[in-house]
Amino acid sequence: MRAIWNNTVLAQSDDTVVVENNHYFPAASLRREHFRGSDHRSICPWKGTASYYDVVVGDAVNANAAWYYPEPKEAAAQIKGRVAFWKGVSVVA
Repeated sequence: MRAIWNNTVLAQSDDTVVVENNHYFPAASLRREHFRGSDHRSICPWKGTASYYDVVVGDAVNANAAWYYPEPKEAAAQIKGRVAFWKGVSVVA
């Protein structure tokens, strides 16, 4: 699977975990130069508190377009150390 935004591959892996139709990529598969930490957080009742990254390609910024659960609840343990995408990021095989 590949995560793509602005014609740029952000992450690529054959080892994604699908939860609620979102592919969670291993953190090691991210091209780190395209990620910037964000202060945004959200809470899922069964997964826990999500943290976010802004996706940056050149001068373009897609705020909070990637998220992860630093300490997921037990029910979502399989996504620890993984990152998912939205806000126009295409995830394709």
